[in-house]
Amino acid sequence: MVGEARRILVTGATGGIGTAICRQLAGSGYSLVLAARDEAKLKALSDDVTGNGHMWLRLDMTSDQSIRQFAEELAAKHIALDGAVLMPPQAHSTNDPMPSSEAWRALFQNCFIGPLEVLKVAIDRMSSDPINGRRAKIVIISGISSAQVLGHYATSNVLRCAWIGEAKTLAFALGARGIHVNTLSLGGTLSPWYREGIEKRAEAAGITFEERLAEETSNIPLGKYGEPAEVAVAVGLLSPFSDHMTGLNIMHDGGFTRSY
Repeated sequence: MVGEARRILVTGATGGIGTAICRQLAGSGYSLVLAARDEAKLKALSDDVTGNGHMWLRLDMTSDQSIRQFAEELAAKHIALDGAVLMPPQAHSTNDPMPSSEAWRALFQNCFIGPLEVLKVAIDRMSSDPINGRRAKIVIISGISSAQVLGHYATSNVLRCAWIGEAKTLAFALGARGIHVNTLSLGGTLSPWYREGIEKRAEAAGITFEERLAEETSNIPLGKYGEPAEVAVAVGLLSPFSDHMTGLNIMHDGGFTRSY
């Protein structure tokens, strides 16, 4: 593997944030395994980020069968990984702090249990060798409800904390193997779907997109939402920059989070 491009798995690769991360990683010389549900979008993204032997595999993290097939394909192709960017599906916004048991089961299956199975598959394929300076890096994309309660994200408050706890536990369990586990918790980020939400809220309020955006970001110290390209800072957590970092929850929110 000496001299070869480091190979990184990126789940949710075809979303606005995932695409930005993939482009940044490809531009930095990484070889990518692109994973998402939509095969047409995966193929288009693979064609867009040319170079370094990128490949794509269909993956639905809410489906046990899809996860098993994904694992089998990685094994059949003898894919060794140097890291992973895991973007678990997000829980929809809700004010209900006590949804039904059925709702909780579905949320944990789709947003935690399924993605965790994918992470297990990725870890099994990682070729770390810390004695010889070869480390593997995992970055879990989370949200700021991992660090503080948000009123309209009652279920997310719980699920994000579950990921932070899992990441910290894995950091301790995998450190001796040279596998690093950090989380990047995002505040408002102007992905296409988030922009659409602002546009709808602006229309409902009878104001412009810019006016609504200014209102929503008025309590953020930097006075703005993040851009998907800025989230590609995840590249730093996959690089030698993080060789002495693990178990961290890094807030990417313009200073919005008030906790120490």
